[in-house]
Amino acid sequence: MESKKEFFLECYKLGIIKFGRFTLKSGIESPFYVDLRPLASDPKILKKLANYLLEMLPLDNFDIICGVPYAALPMATAMSLESYLPLIIKRKEAKSYGTKKLIEGIYEKGQNCLLVEDVITSGKSLVETIDEVENEGIKVSDIVVVLDREQGGKEKLQEKGYKVHSLFNISEVVEILREVNYIDDEEVTRIQDFVNGNQVVFEEKKRLSYEQKLEITEHSFAKKILEIAIAKKSNLIASADFITTKELLEFADFVGPHIVALKTHIDILNDFDADETILPLKDLATKHNFLLMEDRKFADIGNTQELQFSYGTYKISNWADLVTSHVIGGSKSLDCFMNVGVVAILGMSSEGTLTDSHYREEALKVIENHPNIIGCVAQNEISDNLLLFTPGVNLSVAGDDKGQQYNSPEHVIKNYGTDFIIVGRGIYKADEPEQEAVRYKNEGWKAYQDSL
Repeated sequence: MESKKEFFLECYKLGIIKFGRFTLKSGIESPFYVDLRPLASDPKILKKLANYLLEMLPLDNFDIICGVPYAALPMATAMSLESYLPLIIKRKEAKSYGTKKLIEGIYEKGQNCLLVEDVITSGKSLVETIDEVENEGIKVSDIVVVLDREQGGKEKLQEKGYKVHSLFNISEVVEILREVNYIDDEEVTRIQDFVNGNQVVFEEKKRLSYEQKLEITEHSFAKKILEIAIAKKSNLIASADFITTKELLEFADFVGPHIVALKTHIDILNDFDADETILPLKDLATKHNFLLMEDRKFADIGNTQELQFSYGTYKISNWADLVTSHVIGGSKSLDCFMNVGVVAILGMSSEGTLTDSHYREEALKVIENHPNIIGCVAQNEISDNLLLFTPGVNLSVAGDDKGQQYNSPEHVIKNYGTDFIIVGRGIYKADEPEQEAVRYKNEGWKAYQDSL
């Protein structure tokens, strides 16, 4: 294969870089302008480019490939054809008809996706694409770009934990062009001065601290869980999926000092009794200062949900501080949840879930405007006025044989803006549940502090 230098000069003849004075989208005047779209018009060069990019990568790490729209789409397509990696397509915006999807193609939650970009400057478009791809439960670890303008984007993405592979950078390109006398020393100096003086890394939105969220939240149970988090230096919610009261109470006593809430599925107990189960559970919650979160996942019309919440065997309204509910019944169906904080289900961590981008968009309209809702279960960033609870957190494994997908505390807190991590089997299946609760508490709190 020809050298990288020869290949670049072949590409350059298509007019992919121009020199002069150009006003960029940001309003900054640049001495050069990069447009790699002409490469798609030369099949021979596009094929070579795909192979150069593929040679830099550990292909065994990836299940699928995706190009950042629009310029990188032909490149990703060529790479897919050369590598046999399945291609998915990310739209600029969701269609207003049909499936209304942002991500098109065949994929599964938990798959690892290679992102392809033509040029990286600040990295903002890549961060936005990563968020939208990961919202579908797809993981991104590596990004490959054709040209790095060396203005800070690559470093920002690497700080966030992504591996960024670049075929060329602007310094290398300038050196090649100077060697063949396509530009002179004065032009080289202008470009170097511009790059050094225009590090345009975009300002990322800073997450609010628990203290800041405490100042703006109005719901009493949102205030309570934030106060507990601050007091205990913990953002850990432990799931207690036990089928006997004895196991449930023992577990609550073990992990109680380290958690902000205990998440129950009360209807799986074989021996539920209000006096023998709920009264001692409430005593433990008071003793160790944690909330009780019943993961009922209500999903019915308002009248039925009111009956399920307040009556029947479990009388959830008598003891739960927090409950989970789908919003599929609409806003009115949530009016029945009085004197409790509602955690709405915006997304699920299981493979094949139907909570796609269109569902999340419509559900958020309900979630952001209902006074009973304090936050939601999701795996993507939401409004500062809501608390984000993220399940599917595990330090040891990536998933199970029933479709559950896992992420680390650091990943969800750093990349999703998660406020509270929900950990199940990683703790209650451990040989030493209390020790594991301490480990998750410490990992979660460290990730939170590092994200501020």
